[in-house]
Amino acid sequence: MRALLRRFRFLAEFDAARWRRRGFAFYEQGRLVEALRAFRRAGTLGDAEANYRIGLLYARGEGVLRSISDAVASYRLSAARGHVEAQYQLALIFLRGVEKQSAPNGPELWLQAAALTNPRAAQETCALIFPNGLAVEGDPTSALHWLGRAADAGKPEAQAVLADCNRYGRGCEQDHARARHLYLLAAQQGVAAAQFGLGEMMFLGLGGEVDLKAAAEWYEKAAAGGNPRAQVALGMMHRSGQGRTLDLQRAAHLFTKAADQGEIKALFALGEMHLSGQGVPEDLHRAESYLRRAAKRDYLPAIVKLAELYTRGKGVEPDLREAAVLYRRAAELGDVESQFIVGRLYAIGAGVSADLGQAGRWFLRAAEQGHITAAHNIGTCYAKGMGVRRDLAQAVKWYRVAAEAGVSAAQAQLGRIYLAGEGVPRDCGLAADWLGKAVDSGDPEAKTALALLHLQGDEPDPLRAEQLLQQAAEQGHAPAAMELGQFYSGKYSPVTSASDALRWYRTAAQNGHADAQFTVGMLYLNGQGVDVNAEEAAIWLEKAAHNDHPGAQFQFATMYYTGQGVPKDHGQAMVWYEFAAQLGHAAAQYNLAIMLSKGQGCAPDQSKALSYCTLAADQGLVEAQLVLGEAYRLGRGVEPDQGAARRWYELAASQGNQMASKMLLEHFQGSSRTKIESALHTVGGPENESSLSIIPSRGLANYSGIDRSR
Repeated sequence: MRALLRRFRFLAEFDAARWRRRGFAFYEQGRLVEALRAFRRAGTLGDAEANYRIGLLYARGEGVLRSISDAVASYRLSAARGHVEAQYQLALIFLRGVEKQSAPNGPELWLQAAALTNPRAAQETCALIFPNGLAVEGDPTSALHWLGRAADAGKPEAQAVLADCNRYGRGCEQDHARARHLYLLAAQQGVAAAQFGLGEMMFLGLGGEVDLKAAAEWYEKAAAGGNPRAQVALGMMHRSGQGRTLDLQRAAHLFTKAADQGEIKALFALGEMHLSGQGVPEDLHRAESYLRRAAKRDYLPAIVKLAELYTRGKGVEPDLREAAVLYRRAAELGDVESQFIVGRLYAIGAGVSADLGQAGRWFLRAAEQGHITAAHNIGTCYAKGMGVRRDLAQAVKWYRVAAEAGVSAAQAQLGRIYLAGEGVPRDCGLAADWLGKAVDSGDPEAKTALALLHLQGDEPDPLRAEQLLQQAAEQGHAPAAMELGQFYSGKYSPVTSASDALRWYRTAAQNGHADAQFTVGMLYLNGQGVDVNAEEAAIWLEKAAHNDHPGAQFQFATMYYTGQGVPKDHGQAMVWYEFAAQLGHAAAQYNLAIMLSKGQGCAPDQSKALSYCTLAADQGLVEAQLVLGEAYRLGRGVEPDQGAARRWYELAASQGNQMASKMLLEHFQGSSRTKIESALHTVGGPENESSLSIIPSRGLANYSGIDRSR
């Protein structure tokens, strides 16, 4: 019986071998379908090589529609019978998994086309034709099983791949010692990838001691075998002189060989070397070419290097637009420094259109990845509502991140926030702590804020405040110089010094502080602590006016109107009144309305005059309310409207204006007599009945729209 079984087995193997040989012959002749049939006959008789060959035909799409799932089915039969190459190929497929692909000779395109006619029938037919499905799920456990079988059988490529798995923990626990052992087995059989892997393990000291000499030797062998990663690694050793002699020409040669194979790190290294002229001739054109090839494959260092090149313009014209495009690519790929730079570019409008919304978005992304300066910047965005919705809680959160990392500007801002109690409970202790940290780092803004805390806190310390303000002012901090001027003017203490006040006001003014420029101008205009000098006043008020100080614009306009310190010029008066009016200065709005109404320095424009007069009246300016009352009562430039007239008179009367009260008594008997009589008794004397007059500059500095309480 045993002899009979042996004979049947022999005959089956003989028959399988015969069909396998036929399959090879048909394949060599290009008769792929007949080759497949022959291999199938051999496979059904248990021939492992035939099943492996069937798997190859399906994997390559030769004679059949390409189908990795069908290839896997045949590889399984072959691998189970001990075919090492089938085991290896099966492991590679399970290691990566294969999704549905629309290959030209694959079943996916057929299925798509068939589904257009009858989707259900197409799916049913597909299930019959491709019972193994169209995709293969990744299966690390099976992959490791088959890799282990092939590696144990001595296949060096399987040993190399299994070493990778153990090194990186793919489908198994990391085991550097086992990885190094497997790399060694494969490396000794000439597998370049394993030689490189073993060299890297020795270079990094993984699974054993660091051994740069041995690492270089294995890199050398892998590089000689054409492994581009080994060529780069060996080139880096020659470039740095680490583990190999310093030899820039040799490094460039190795990088070039790797770059010819498309190795991205080699492209970048050659770009750097051609930029600096190290080991190769300095050649900006070649450098840019190599860097661009690497950048096209989204290699971050190359993208950033190109962006820096276009920003600084080394040997090429600076091109901020191109730099911005490159930084944006790097930012989108997750480079935190590029995210910060893109935010800054959008904030200042360099290379891109200014866009605070985009700036805030990129600052936030960089801050979330730990960029400290970006944390301060997004804190400022939230604090001021720049590009994002104003949110003081978020501002405090990000300021704290930056402040705890030692950013003095953030520490100063936190101190100011706690001092003011904006978005957080007011806490002078915390304010002092944060301001103190910023002061320790020399921040002049923090010194100024801490000085104000010492002046306005529960326990005033004028001497310490004076010291801090002087330190900050001597650092060129204009607000500190302004506060020193206030200090010596007697705002914080009865001790005054007009000369010191003027000196520090001037210092702040010379450093561009608009409030200080306005103050110095008013001192000279009114002769406070100095002799009256209208010309000197005009110089300082003009500086402040150009700095968009509405009070200075109003005063300067009035000086042009009256010819005080400057030539009389109603046209110039109009210009500066309008600047101040657009910034919300009520008296300027009123004076501009009067000039427009009378045609002084311009053609009369009653509609525009009414508009500006209304703006001033809405801000509570009595003179404007009187003008509007008269205009609506008499129909001057508007349709008569007694209700509107009465409303404006009542608003003026409620502020104690005698003229408005008289008009209400004379023309609107239905008004509240008690309110009118009260207003009449409030004002002690007759009022100028001419309502269409320019408000003079002196005595109206309070209409500047700037808080002078500090």
